[in-house]
Amino acid sequence: MPAIAPISRKDLIYYLRLCGFEGPLPGKKHARMKKGDLNLRIPNPHQGSISKPLLLEILRQAGVSREDWEAL
Repeated sequence: MPAIAPISRKDLIYYLRLCGFEGPLPGKKHARMKKGDLNLRIPNPHQGSISKPLLLEILRQAGVSREDWEAL
């Protein structure tokens, strides 16, 4: 169960795949993940973790509720 806390890009991709997203796929400036018609931009690889506020914004754009995320 991933908590709403800083997370690595690798773990973010893993859990988004569990939510039904495909990818990461190449994009122009950022990679993206796809689920149906929804294209979700994900952060580029960098040192450090993805912050809690950025994770919450990604989940909002993905349509994944906090409860669904923590239930994975």
